Amino acid sequence: MKKKFISLCLAGALVLTGSFVSAKTLRLAMDADPVSLDPFVQLSGGMLQYSHMVFDPLVRWSSKMEFEPRLATSWERIDPLTLRMHLRKGVKFHSGNDFTAKDVAWTIDRLKKSQDFKGLFESFTAAGIIDDYTVDIKTSVPYGLTMNMCTYIFPMDSKFYTGKDEKGQPKDAIIKTDYSFANANESGTGPYQVIEREQGQRWLFKAFPGYWDKNHGNIDEIVLTPISENATRVAALLAGDVDFIMPVPPQDFDRINNDKKINLITMPGARIITLQLNEKRCPPLASSKVRLAIDYAINNPGIVQKIMKGRATVAGQNSPKEYAGYNPALTPRYDVKKAKELMKEAGYEKGFTATMISPNNRYVNDEKISQAIVAMLSKIGIKINLKTMPKAQYWDEFDKQVADIQLIGWHADTEDSANFFEYLYMCPNKDTGKGQYNSGNYCNPKVDELTLAANSETDFTKRAKMLQEIEQILYDDAAFTPLHWQMLSWAASKKLSNAKDIVNVMDFPYFGDLNMD
Repeated sequence: MKKKFISLCLAGALVLTGSFVSAKTLRLAMDADPVSLDPFVQLSGGMLQYSHMVFDPLVRWSSKMEFEPRLATSWERIDPLTLRMHLRKGVKFHSGNDFTAKDVAWTIDRLKKSQDFKGLFESFTAAGIIDDYTVDIKTSVPYGLTMNMCTYIFPMDSKFYTGKDEKGQPKDAIIKTDYSFANANESGTGPYQVIEREQGQRWLFKAFPGYWDKNHGNIDEIVLTPISENATRVAALLAGDVDFIMPVPPQDFDRINNDKKINLITMPGARIITLQLNEKRCPPLASSKVRLAIDYAINNPGIVQKIMKGRATVAGQNSPKEYAGYNPALTPRYDVKKAKELMKEAGYEKGFTATMISPNNRYVNDEKISQAIVAMLSKIGIKINLKTMPKAQYWDEFDKQVADIQLIGWHADTEDSANFFEYLYMCPNKDTGKGQYNSGNYCNPKVDELTLAANSETDFTKRAKMLQEIEQILYDDAAFTPLHWQMLSWAASKKLSNAKDIVNVMDFPYFGDLNMD
C-alpha cells in the first residue's frame, strides 16, 4: 500500500500542486531504496545517501575530501576534549520548527542510543549548549576524528520527534524492523521532503520551499525507482525513461560510454567487499588455517578480471592506499595448492559443508561473485549452500547471523581505517556497539586494545603505525576474506549539466546541488 507523508511535514507546502506543473523532475534509479525515514536506524550507504537528501549534516566532505560547512558555518578546537561548532542561523526544519543548538545536542544523545551508531559515538559526552547557535561537541578522551564524526551528525527536529505518537509510542524510538514514528515520518533540514513512499517500488521527493541554501540546484522533484536488475536499470537509462542511475554494472561501461546522450562517471572506490566467517556457528571456521585456506582458494584477480571486467581493485586488506592504516606488505593471496595443504593441516582434508548468504542487489555483481566463490571453495572440499536475497531482506538476516559465511561491503564513511576495525573486527559488544557488524564473531583483545588506543592518539604518525599493525594482525589471523575495492560508477543524462560535480568517493551524490538544463 502506498504511504503518504503529507499531513505532518507539509502543512505550509501543499499549495505546490500547481507550481510543479512545469517542475524539473529528476527520474532516479538506484539498485535499492532506503530502508527507513529514520536516518539513524541503520548505518549503511543507502541510508546515508537518503540522509543527504532529506537532512543536512553539520559538515560534509567536499570532492577534494575537505570539510565543507553545512549546518555548522565554522568551528574551533577549545581544548583536547572540546570542539566548538557555530551553527547556521535562519534554518527551518520541514515541520516549520527553527533549527537550534538544542537539536544538535538532542541528536547526539539519540546517536548514542542507536544500535548501529553508538559504537562510533561511545566516547562522545553530552553536548554543551552555549547559546541557540553555538554548541560544544565533547569527548571523554582526546579524539583526533571529531570533525570526521560531524559528517555523521544530521540534526533531527527535537520538537517534532519528542513525545508520544498516536499509538502511544515514543516518537524518538529507534526500531529496526517494525513500526516507529521515525521510521514513517521525517522532519529534516535538507533540500527535499519525502512526499510519497512505496517501499521497493517508488519514492517521491519534493524540494523544500524553505530550504536554507539558496545556491542549491534547480531540481524541483525527484522520483526514485529502485531497480535491482542491472540490465533493466541500464535499459531504462538508454531508453530515456530515467535520467540518472547508480551503480553502473561494469559490463555496461563501454556501452554507456559510447552513447552520446549519456555521461558515464567513474572513480576508484574505498568500499571493501569481504566475506565474514562465523567462528562460533561453524566449528571449522574457528581454525585460522581453514580461514587462511579460504583466502588462498578464492581467485580475487579472476573475480576482478572476469566478473568486474577489470573495474575494481584486488584487495588483501581493508584499508585502501589513501588510508592511514594501509600496509603495503599485505598482498592478496591466491594459491589453490597451498589452500589444500592448509585444509589437510587443519584436519579437514575431506572438506566440510557450510551455509552462505549474500545480497543480490546491494553491491556490484554481488550475486555473481557469491556464485563464483561457491565454485572456488568446492575445489578444496568446502561445499557451500548459498542463498541470495534483496537488500531489504538481507540486513535483517545478516544481523541474525543465519549463515556460516556472510558477504558484506564496507566503506569507512569517516574516511579512516579505524572505522573498519570498530565495526567489523572488534569483539562484538551490544552495550558499546563495538563490533556491530562483526558477524564472524572474530575476537582478538589486541585488536580491540590497538583500535581504542588509535582513536585517542592525536599524533597521526603514531596512530598510522597502530592502524597498520591491526591490519597485519587481521591478515595473519585470516580474520576475514578480503575480495576487492569496488569502483564507483554513475551514469547521467547530459541534460544534467553538473552531474560530475555532485558525486564523490563516499558514494553520497549531493542531489540538492544538481542542475538540469
